[in-house]
Amino acid sequence: MGMDRRTFLKGLGTGIAVAAPGSSLLPGRLEAKEVVASKEFMGVLVDTTRCAGCQSCETACAEANNLTIPEIGNASAFEKVRDTSEKQWTLVNRFKTEKGEIFVKKQCMHCNQPGCVAACLVKAMVKRENGAVTWETNCMGCRFCMVSCPFDIPKFEYDSAVPKIQKCSLCWEKLEKGQKPACVEACPAEALTFGTRRELIEEAKRRIYQNSGQYISHIYGEHEVGGTGYLYISAVPFEQIGFRTDLGKIAYPEFSKGFLYSVPIVLLLWPAFLVGVNAITNRKDEVKRREGGAI
Repeated sequence: MGMDRRTFLKGLGTGIAVAAPGSSLLPGRLEAKEVVASKEFMGVLVDTTRCAGCQSCETACAEANNLTIPEIGNASAFEKVRDTSEKQWTLVNRFKTEKGEIFVKKQCMHCNQPGCVAACLVKAMVKRENGAVTWETNCMGCRFCMVSCPFDIPKFEYDSAVPKIQKCSLCWEKLEKGQKPACVEACPAEALTFGTRRELIEEAKRRIYQNSGQYISHIYGEHEVGGTGYLYISAVPFEQIGFRTDLGKIAYPEFSKGFLYSVPIVLLLWPAFLVGVNAITNRKDEVKRREGGAI
């Protein structure tokens, strides 16, 4: 029987906490607690009823972040559901639904309380005040962030001599300058709306209730895993367009508190644990290759 990330983190945290309750061998405990922001988190509202699948966001992201420029305008890109990679931080997938074809942008969700940030022992994953979740170069390559992400977003550069974790950064440096993320600026259909998370939720509700029958009454990301920076509205149930609907409303750091409080014991078990993490990620990659893609 398979084990999902939530069960894995909860079980791991409970087990290690029992082995070393209240351990304090290292200065300062790492706590899975909500980030206290001095300003509102920014985010993006994705209106899937407006996306035409032009893939302009893919090109804009690649150009802004010095990534490989994807080939667009090729119908084969939509033949199977694609996943983000270390070379492509955002992409658009096509889904056949009860209301016809729907195109959906995928990238890091920038959780309000990110599991990847809470799981990182050296604080290489950072939740910034503007809401962006970013990666720093002090990473030690443990890949806890990959296991702890409910959306399977952080990707590791396995083929690099100096590997990094790669993922969407919400163009946080542009945000610091008062600019919009590159993908939002490039969208010709206005399927992407940038603003504070509060404003985006209000706008999503306005569209839903003023356009009866056009949308289902659900904003994906408003409550999932404690809330996310990327929010989605749709004409069909979200499971029809590739979203996990089994994540619940509890932020993932809540499932790993025991684990984080017991960091010293983790260090003692470090070699064995890294072998386990490597096996999990490698097996996941192999499954994806066999299935020809992943949601």
